[in-house]
Amino acid sequence: MPASASPARRASVSALRFGRVATTAVLAALILFAGVWGSWGTAQHVMLTKGRERGTVRVTGCAGDTCSGPFSPGSAGARAHARVELEKSVAVREGRTYDVVLKPGTGDAVRSGPAGILYAWLPLGGALLLAAVVVAGGMRLTRVAWVLGLAGAALLTAAFVAVR
Repeated sequence: MPASASPARRASVSALRFGRVATTAVLAALILFAGVWGSWGTAQHVMLTKGRERGTVRVTGCAGDTCSGPFSPGSAGARAHARVELEKSVAVREGRTYDVVLKPGTGDAVRSGPAGILYAWLPLGGALLLAAVVVAGGMRLTRVAWVLGLAGAALLTAAFVAVR
């Protein structure tokens, strides 16, 4: 902006810049909140296992979006189930045995251990990558954007390696 610009013009440019940064910050925060919200539905069962039924499931069959098999208890208070369902993904294969935690009051199982924790937080990894683009483009904070992007990429890569 030239030195001869009027004070009113400088003020309006500053107000627009503040509005852009504030709007982008709110958008990035919403994206990150959505990533945490999307992850927490599964992550709470995997990370807060006290009082939950833990054990293993041997996948005997897959149909549609789920795989199922018998549940063998591995924690105190857990009981055997003839059939529990596990979400079908690239990380679940028929004939393999997985450490799982049962969701309370259901026959739904989620993977436990490091692989389960990382897999549960995948939505946050994607949100970190998206927020990095928003922060870089709207707020012009390239270092913060790099940190967000690298954290998201590291989370996605670690989850991919762990679930194999």
